[in-house]
Amino acid sequence: MKSMKLGRGLDALLGEIDEAYDNEGSQKDTVLEISLQEVKANPFQPRKNFDEASLLELSESIKNEGLIQPIVVKESIDGYTLIAGERRLRASKLAKLQTIRAIVLNSDDEKMRQFALIENIQREELNSVELAFAYQELLKLHDYTHEELSSLIHKSRTHITNTLRLLQLSEKTQKALIEKKISAGHAKVLIGLDDKQQQLVVNSIVGQKLSVREVEAIIKGMKTEKTAPKKKSTTQSYDFSTLQEQFLNLGFKAKVNNNKFIIEFESEAQIKNMLNWFS
Repeated sequence: MKSMKLGRGLDALLGEIDEAYDNEGSQKDTVLEISLQEVKANPFQPRKNFDEASLLELSESIKNEGLIQPIVVKESIDGYTLIAGERRLRASKLAKLQTIRAIVLNSDDEKMRQFALIENIQREELNSVELAFAYQELLKLHDYTHEELSSLIHKSRTHITNTLRLLQLSEKTQKALIEKKISAGHAKVLIGLDDKQQQLVVNSIVGQKLSVREVEAIIKGMKTEKTAPKKKSTTQSYDFSTLQEQFLNLGFKAKVNNNKFIIEFESEAQIKNMLNWFS
């Protein structure tokens, strides 16, 4: 039964947004020119990081050539809420435009969430951590298996599974990956380490410009050290303090070193005196 629902899930959503774009050419009334100030961001936008240089480049393109593909919005009480086209919206604002072309769809919050996830996945605009959260969100929304999601978004099951594993990393390690201080290859070999170990290795990667292979060797050494049985110390420690004090009181030089009690003599007379002391 579950497989029958799949065709009416993401496929239906993708078809709906594609149909809206297809209709743009034949039905001009589907596209409106709306005020940029009236458009609010999609609260379900999975993308949190936007490359400023890329936005400026798109902004210049929009200034010179206009907006080729309209954004997609839904009408709200006090304007419009963005469904798809976050980069186009931001770039248009950077270009200081007053209005923007938009397709208006009827959509509820669940569809808005899914539109945002799908658009970003298809356009490959998410970094690897954001992509992992997007996959996780889609799996939860539809109760898909990795295999089912793979066939719907045309990504390999291995890719989806490996990407989701990045969510096992600590927040600091995820941040280092987002900021490109470490690569996805580095991140994958860090999975399984605790937060403290991850931070130690990340610092080494950044400071020493380590390759993935070098990091693998370091982690292998850490795991070997962790699993190796600790040798118990069989050496017993002795307290020579009282004995040392007595010898010092008798005028002998005495010192302790690693459970060894050492007496130093300055003359033959001292040796005879000690022998007499024990006799």
